[in-house]
Amino acid sequence: MLKFVKGYMESIDGIATYPMISLLIFFLFFTILFWWVFTASKEHIKEVSEIPLETENQPKEELL
Repeated sequence: MLKFVKGYMESIDGIATYPMISLLIFFLFFTILFWWVFTASKEHIKEVSEIPLETENQPKEELL
């Protein structure tokens, strides 16, 4: 099966550009994510980390 796929892929012109585009997208995504993690404000991180705890303290709505 792998030989069939490999043979088929080798017959497509310009197929080598797709792995390079995928690598570029992968690299850009994680570079931006890395930058966001280190530049995010501490207040925002604290606020987001407390979201699961806030829902427990809110009163439940009465069902009709």
